[in-house]
Amino acid sequence: MTAEPSMAPNEATLTASGIARLADVGRAAVSNWRRRYADFPTPVGGTPTSPSFDAREVEDWLRRHGRLHHAGADQWAWRHIESYQPTTQISDVLGIAGALLLVRADQPTTLDAGLPTPQQLVSHLRALEPDLARLIGDLLPGEWTAQLTTLLRTVDQLGAEQGPEAAFEHLHNQYVASAHSLSGLAGTADLVADVMLTLAGSGARTFDFTSGTGSILRRAADRALRSGTPTRCYAQEINPQYAVITLLRLWFVHLRARHAGHDAEPPVVHVGDSLLDDALPELRADVVVANFPFGIHEWGHDRLAYDPRWTYGLPPRTEPELAWVQHALAHLAPGGTAVVLMPPAAAARPAGRRVRAELIRHGALRAVIALPAGLMPPTGIGLHVWVLAQSDPHQPHAGDLLVVDTTTESARRPLAEIVDTAWRGYQTDDYVEQPGVHRTVPAIELLDDQVDLTPQRHLPQASELAATPAQIIASISEFDRLLDGLRRSLPAVRETPTAILGEAPQADVTDLVRSGSITIQRAARSRSTSGTASTAAVLTVADILSGGPATGSATRAADDDPGPRVRADDILVPLIGHKIDARVATPEQVGAELGPGTQLIRVDTTRFDPWFVAGVISRTDNLRIAGRTSSTTHGALRIDVRRLAIPVVPLDQQQTYGRAFQQLVEFRTALERAAATGANLAREISDGLTAGALGLA
Repeated sequence: MTAEPSMAPNEATLTASGIARLADVGRAAVSNWRRRYADFPTPVGGTPTSPSFDAREVEDWLRRHGRLHHAGADQWAWRHIESYQPTTQISDVLGIAGALLLVRADQPTTLDAGLPTPQQLVSHLRALEPDLARLIGDLLPGEWTAQLTTLLRTVDQLGAEQGPEAAFEHLHNQYVASAHSLSGLAGTADLVADVMLTLAGSGARTFDFTSGTGSILRRAADRALRSGTPTRCYAQEINPQYAVITLLRLWFVHLRARHAGHDAEPPVVHVGDSLLDDALPELRADVVVANFPFGIHEWGHDRLAYDPRWTYGLPPRTEPELAWVQHALAHLAPGGTAVVLMPPAAAARPAGRRVRAELIRHGALRAVIALPAGLMPPTGIGLHVWVLAQSDPHQPHAGDLLVVDTTTESARRPLAEIVDTAWRGYQTDDYVEQPGVHRTVPAIELLDDQVDLTPQRHLPQASELAATPAQIIASISEFDRLLDGLRRSLPAVRETPTAILGEAPQADVTDLVRSGSITIQRAARSRSTSGTASTAAVLTVADILSGGPATGSATRAADDDPGPRVRADDILVPLIGHKIDARVATPEQVGAELGPGTQLIRVDTTRFDPWFVAGVISRTDNLRIAGRTSSTTHGALRIDVRRLAIPVVPLDQQQTYGRAFQQLVEFRTALERAAATGANLAREISDGLTAGALGLA
């Protein structure tokens, strides 16, 4: 914790819960300090259950006891937002912070000028856009509270350091990654958005009818501006808080376009249900993009039975995604392209086959692309991208459907490159299919009783065996050696009457972090909005679990801070998972940057053995303590290692246990490799027997 920046005299109190959040130690730790330390400051107000303290007294106390840690304006700004009370207004507070930064971007001022009053802020916004002023005005109090004043001054400082737009993008990214954004409903992963926009192309008008917080639209606007041809963005979003954030993010890009001399029109954002209350019924956009919610059966089937948008048939009640698809087509200009994210089941569910058939017959559905699993947390499945267009018989391959399966090829080539190559080829007369990856399927092949559009079903399998008979027989011998080594790789253990680790005193990780014996770092987020200066190898969750080198890569602008670099003896832990799986960095991983969804623990090796710490943290029961169920779905938990404790034993004992824990990790890795190798070997033997290349001994 560090002293709050620019704190006014009337802001010198913090609630106990506020101190807990800002110091990342929790309410219980504050209560514990009050019980254990007679010199802890006495409350100056509040209630017995929610006392308030003089902030400067608490800061002095933390400094005397070595518990004061320094944080930058970026960390402080998000901490103030995250700890705002009441928590139900955190989304609104983010919008207020964005409005202040937008005004700073439009009319740069110094911090010495002070905060504008709520009335002045609305006046500035009204000069930009009346709708924006109205939406923000509904969120503002008559006067800034002490809590809001501190928060906005910190946000102002962050804007001065990083630039207003980069500051708001940082806060937005923190918000989307937190539990407050309803997880996957708010944003679309950058990689997925880039794939969708690569397929959609560009145009004068871009429309997203379920915009969330504007992730796809903002990326589209930024790409268009960098190409020198700004696009006017239109959006509709049912969540008012998300709509405000969308409008703010689009206005930052619009201001950049204005400052660059472009005669660009401002973005348009409406609040409401796009299916039941279409706010832009006359809009025909050149580009339509959407990541809409899946599986909402109460979407208005009965009320919209005779809606003119259902050109391809009334979507069944259980097929809301096909209603969204037709809504996208209804807003598409001739020659335009619509790209939507779809659940894979929508390509094959029996209830939707009539609508799918009509889309194929009329040439409205042009491509179905299967994406790798895990690109859109918290969803773990591989989603599909559908590309749609108005029927045009003069287009190459009119009536043929392009199917692309990126799930295997993406391990060797960038995802956007695979999709772009297939789509560009499909749009020409010189299209050449890539077996197992993409091909065009004539409509007649699709219009059967199932109308199954799943790409994998229509991609031909390789005609040759993956391995020769000699290679298969050699693999069997190698598999035998792998199993033999696996049997001998477990550490030697015995029953013992004394539970050394179980009876050892425990040290809280939080206290060890405060003392400096342990540091915890997570991946950095990009601050810049355009331009790249360098690339870096990025360590992914899969790399941590495999123990292999960094397989990801990232670009970084010249003014971006580099992410945390992995050092020798660092302990790597995935941020989200069904279990805690801590591993000490391998030599191949040293020097890589932490990637999304990863964190590292760095210990003082004169006091702690890294493998010992990794082993005790990975204890099964620790998931119950460290897992935060509120921030994830599908059983995966967000892992907060600060909640854990480590047994206190001499370093030599730690090293002994550490070697055993390292052996167990190597055993599990080898076991997983043996399972994968065995499954692959079984498949190769089966294929060899079926093809007649192998015979039974």
